[in-house]
Amino acid sequence: MYNSKSSRKKVAIISVSACVLATISIVAAALIASKLQNMVLPIVATSLSAFAVLFVTTIILVHVIIDKHEKGIPKGPVLGSIMYDKINSLSEPALICDTKGKILWYNKFAQSCSGQRSPILGAYVSSFFAVDLNDELLEEEAVIAGKSYQIEKTKIKSGEATYLLLVLRDITKTVALEKYIRDNDKVIAYIIVDNLEELLQFEQEKYREAAGKIEDLLRAWAQSVGGILKEYEKDKYLFIFNMCDLDKFMSEDFDILNQVREIRVGNGNLPVTISIGVASIDASLAEKEKAAHAMLDMALQRGGDQAVVKIGEDTEFFGGRTNATHKRTKVKARVVASELINHICNASNVLIMAHRFPDYDAFGACVGIARLVMHCGVRLNIVTNLKDSNIVRCLKFFENDPDYKGVFVDSAKGLDLVRSETLLIMVDVNNINMFESADIANNVDKVVIIDHHRKTAEFEKNPLMCYIESSSSSASELVSEMLEQTLPQSTLKRNEANMLLAGISLDTKQFTKSTGTKTYAAAMYLRDNGASYEEIQDLFKTSLRDYKQESHFGEKIEMYRNCMAIALNPFGTDATDRVLAARVADNLLMIEGVAASFALVLVGGTVHISARSNGTINVQLILEALNGGGRFDAAGAQVQDENIGAVLMKLKHAIDEYIDPQE
Repeated sequence: MYNSKSSRKKVAIISVSACVLATISIVAAALIASKLQNMVLPIVATSLSAFAVLFVTTIILVHVIIDKHEKGIPKGPVLGSIMYDKINSLSEPALICDTKGKILWYNKFAQSCSGQRSPILGAYVSSFFAVDLNDELLEEEAVIAGKSYQIEKTKIKSGEATYLLLVLRDITKTVALEKYIRDNDKVIAYIIVDNLEELLQFEQEKYREAAGKIEDLLRAWAQSVGGILKEYEKDKYLFIFNMCDLDKFMSEDFDILNQVREIRVGNGNLPVTISIGVASIDASLAEKEKAAHAMLDMALQRGGDQAVVKIGEDTEFFGGRTNATHKRTKVKARVVASELINHICNASNVLIMAHRFPDYDAFGACVGIARLVMHCGVRLNIVTNLKDSNIVRCLKFFENDPDYKGVFVDSAKGLDLVRSETLLIMVDVNNINMFESADIANNVDKVVIIDHHRKTAEFEKNPLMCYIESSSSSASELVSEMLEQTLPQSTLKRNEANMLLAGISLDTKQFTKSTGTKTYAAAMYLRDNGASYEEIQDLFKTSLRDYKQESHFGEKIEMYRNCMAIALNPFGTDATDRVLAARVADNLLMIEGVAASFALVLVGGTVHISARSNGTINVQLILEALNGGGRFDAAGAQVQDENIGAVLMKLKHAIDEYIDPQE
């Protein structure tokens, strides 16, 4: 390309010379023709003139082209040829399409890759493979004719139009290798028999027979996938297998749980259950083993008879279809109480807190732990909602007690009391979303959890101590056991014993459900310390307004799945209406044919759900789908910023998933 100043000068000189030469030729031809009057000469003169004009025109055009190049206009055909040669020489399938996916050009490899014999020009990319042309990601993966490809996208702009260059790189072997590595990655699981010892406590001679059946079943299960099963303690197993087998177990919803449950023992023909903790994480074997043990603990804290699987950062639950078995021993309560006392004595101050909208069980457990902290001589406060109507009733029991002067504080005051050595004791709750104050929990480093609700997820911050017994009727029962093992006689005050008894009475529906030998033992301990059932009756009385409001639920009762009753009250106006919902859920269980009940009420933009079961349906699993929690036969959930109709549809979907996950 000639674009220098010297080139332009040369072209100018040539142009001027050509013009002069053409003029001289025309004049000379004219003079000669006029003097000689020859007919041939005019023809020659005309030819010379035409040649001169053509020569001048050519020079001018060359000058114009050079001028355009100097202004930065590229020579299109040259650049296009380079691009075409480069794209056409690609050894991978490549094609160019518009933003709608219409193919405008493709190479021979793209034709063979598509599996089509006829030309694919004008066809749409979506007819061969799935790719989001509007996605900003530069790479995607797709499967075409059984092969895996990595699709590289490049945007090309031409004027106002935009095109896409798609280059497909075959990664079939890489994908196959990754799958092989994943499928053969080792998974570690812990398995424990939940309740065999308790079921056979009166039939010891049948223990080994039942245990042998369980072991044979587990070994056959392990051998079916070529895994390794080792019994490291009595009725406790370590299971190692491949990741591809875990996919199979999960697709079958861990059917081994159902197979073990078919083993019946004792005169009561009760089922045996197992709990499984599984870990498949990107870590060493030692870390996998630790994670698997943590998953087993979670399975037990959720009531057993289930498998808890951790894959990466996700946790999945399988099973949990039977109620927890009541344990007889109090050894664990004594050990936990001793450990708790050590943590209390090493703290600068103690904050005690339960869940939002606390009930008598939560309040009673708080008071019981407060007495234990007072016994240790450490400063304490109970954080609660002082304006809650239920709490106002409870506070009357302590308004004249000097030990509790200034003990009850709200969340704002409680946050001001947080210090570096503060110990937070959470009772009757293990889900941070349900805490009275999540801010306090997030700002305290030392946390202890005491609860009887099933654990719903891993803790974001590991607590110093976690005592979750889903087989217990209430948190008040757990705390009463601990106090019995640690406090000297006559240390527990009468008003404290009354609140603990009220908590147990509430969660057992006056000792008519979820009771075991430990429940009655705790009640006897409280009675020995002055608790009186007559004195707590006022707590369970209802107002005339609440009695009338309860009738609104009766107007909207639906039988779902032939065995579940659902009641609605979309007109709730008072915070006490959520308490009414719990009462309605209890009453619905008295209807013939009802195995589980759900009561929904809208209060202040939040839909409160109370669920109850007769022991055949795990309502806690159902409400987990709505971020709720609880126990096998009693659970609750709160859904914010949604109308009650939408929440009802979500509840029905959760019930459907529980009844038939494959539906």
